[in-house]
Amino acid sequence: GYAARFNVLSENLGGFREKIAPGAFTKSLAGGADVRALVNHDPNLVIGRNTAGTLKITENKTGLKVQIEPPDTQAGRDITTSIERGDIDGMSFGFRTITDSWERIDNEEIRTLKEVELRDVSAVTYPAYADTSVAVRSLDAHKETMKPKLETLKMRLELTEAAT
Repeated sequence: GYAARFNVLSENLGGFREKIAPGAFTKSLAGGADVRALVNHDPNLVIGRNTAGTLKITENKTGLKVQIEPPDTQAGRDITTSIERGDIDGMSFGFRTITDSWERIDNEEIRTLKEVELRDVSAVTYPAYADTSVAVRSLDAHKETMKPKLETLKMRLELTEAAT
């Protein structure tokens, strides 16, 4: 899913709204941030960690994309079930602000996060950013969706080899 999306306003955070500038996570990720995947930002409910290889985080043009391999623990099974049922469908991120800016737009205070130290990504009940997303995708389902693409590539390779 996406723990953050760039240039999208958050919900009201208590007198202001927030948006994330593209590249806000770049230095933190490049610097080897040790990021945990949590449930509702609860450090007792760890479901992945990038340094353990169970959390993959990439920053792309859309935002902060995450892939979590949840553990076979009560917390892992519970959050997976809640996501599959649609009870939980958003994400959030825990951070420390390095650089931000403020402006007043249409009578609202808007904070733009320009650089942050990323600490966690979380599947959450109440996301501050409505445009975040989380979904469950099994490895078997992923393999099934890839089969037609792999068959096409295999046929092209066979045709290329036959022509040479």
